[in-house]
Amino acid sequence: ILFTIIVVIVAFFHPLCLCPRRSLAMNPLLIPEAYIIGAQPLCSQLVGLSQGQKKLCQLYQDHMQYIGEGAKTGIRECQYQFRHRRWNCSTVDNSSVFGRVMHIASRETAFTYAISAAGVVNAVSRACREGELSSCGCSRAARPKDLPRDWLWGGCGDNLLYGYRFSKEFVDAREREKSYTKGSDESARQLMNVHNNEAGRRTVSDLAHVSCKCHGVSGSCSLKTCWLQLADFRKVGDALKEKYDSAAAMKLNARGKLVQRNSKFNAPTSNDLVYLESSPDYCLMNQSTGSLGTVGRLCNKTSEGMDGCELMCCGRGYDQYKAQIVERCHCKFHWCCYVKCKRCTKIVDQFVCK
Repeated sequence: ILFTIIVVIVAFFHPLCLCPRRSLAMNPLLIPEAYIIGAQPLCSQLVGLSQGQKKLCQLYQDHMQYIGEGAKTGIRECQYQFRHRRWNCSTVDNSSVFGRVMHIASRETAFTYAISAAGVVNAVSRACREGELSSCGCSRAARPKDLPRDWLWGGCGDNLLYGYRFSKEFVDAREREKSYTKGSDESARQLMNVHNNEAGRRTVSDLAHVSCKCHGVSGSCSLKTCWLQLADFRKVGDALKEKYDSAAAMKLNARGKLVQRNSKFNAPTSNDLVYLESSPDYCLMNQSTGSLGTVGRLCNKTSEGMDGCELMCCGRGYDQYKAQIVERCHCKFHWCCYVKCKRCTKIVDQFVCK
């Protein structure tokens, strides 16, 4: 799967992978620089690429770093969005980023495919704008029809079109190459993966917006130059998290197509997330599902949400203890132009699931 490839790509281009211990279950990975630039071609050293992905790698070697960076962005965003959930983008399996959780065609798997594909679009699009890739440059998007006539169009924008197309080619290549019996469980999972990859890409596209810069004497803004700009990736994560919460349960019909399990609901669009199997409860460590469980997790005693001790601890109860934390305090603005803060220590109550 894509996430195994990501680990290898990130290791090649980031000699020191400082990953959260419990979140990624990966030890810091040191790769000698001589090995990276050795005689063997890069693509032959990347384990896990499908044949189509190997061909793309050989044609676009300068893209591989940004595929890895985009996927890392997706992983970090996943960990942020689920930081207060029982499943927090963690794994007990060291062989890949998310491990056996990905074997279940659940909502969580749908989200990870979507956020990773979105991350690749984001990274490649911006690498084009910054001149890091030989086969693309600034965006050539058409001038928006509603842009005022006296505003200039053509600033160096994020190349969303290129990033979208390249992500679709590379990320979906593995799924396209699979050949499963029509109507089989494997074909259903293939359709689910491709659908959620596309939902991630479309979310990035839908949130892109026009950004402008003023020109003129003393900031009079008598003239504006505008360009296409991708949204901050946090907004992409927020949008995909909402789609996760409303994801559609699907099944295969007699024609081998994914259809809504409950026909009373509206059929999901290409922008929505879909899943096939119910999620585990993630309450206890389970090697077969890849769940780390919630034993030892911090919880919020006063919250009635998923981060609350009752739900997070799955009814097992919690322990209370005192913790010392250090934080910035007494911050003052100094002219010109910085903020200086002191560091204060305080004792707080923390609650941990049994």
